[in-house]
Amino acid sequence: MDVSEIIAVIEQYAPPAAAASWDVSGVQTASFTERVNLAAVALEPSAETVGAAAEAGAGFILTHHPLSMQPRFPNRRDSYLTVLSLLLARGITLYSAHTTLDANPSGPVRTLARDLDLRDTEILDPTNTGANGQGSFGFGFVGNLPHVMPWAEFNRMLRATLGRFQARICGRTPEAVSRIACCPGSGASLAAAAAQAGADLFITGDLKYHSALEASDMGLCVLDVGHFILEEQMMRNFAGLLARELRVPVRFFPGRDPFARPESTVMHDT
Repeated sequence: MDVSEIIAVIEQYAPPAAAASWDVSGVQTASFTERVNLAAVALEPSAETVGAAAEAGAGFILTHHPLSMQPRFPNRRDSYLTVLSLLLARGITLYSAHTTLDANPSGPVRTLARDLDLRDTEILDPTNTGANGQGSFGFGFVGNLPHVMPWAEFNRMLRATLGRFQARICGRTPEAVSRIACCPGSGASLAAAAAQAGADLFITGDLKYHSALEASDMGLCVLDVGHFILEEQMMRNFAGLLARELRVPVRFFPGRDPFARPESTVMHDT
């Protein structure tokens, strides 16, 4: 299957028009090799992941995060140089579906909403519309559980959905949960939108100290599950979707949460 054909399928779910103005989604490194016999999917274009994909014979790698958010020369002996060397030496195309995937509400970004069976989901932060004004784009989502759940029951369901994970909670834990807001990855800036949408709980990652204070002052309970877990799950699901649609084998390469501490977690049954 040709690179251009693979990109065309990806962009049905991660449309370029949805990209944030500051983003660098799209082709990260091109290749003179057009034909692909194996497509790899991963969260990060890390040296470890790209190396594993190259050894497996991948001619195309799709990641969520870009190779670099700022243009730079490969003038240091670091992981950036390692990744570039691997990609160029093996003739591998690297493509990033970053905010193009984040902002498409009908795509894999709502994996958690589907896993939790949320109803009447809406965009938290609408940004623009698609081609010909069809289909709104935006970041984050909010929706309703099928029924009101005591906190302990929801806690158990979430942990069963996500597997073992670490989390930090800010704000007062609600006695019951019915309306959930979420922004996979780093979504602290959407806390106010989650509060205005009437969410009982906002699930996101990378919550900093002052953002946590502001959320608490709003009366919003925020669950910081880290940047990794929701986006890793999103890309795993995206790989499965692409495996059904591409005429080439697709393999998902799991990432590694740099903050993972298997022996401890903040989430407990109550």
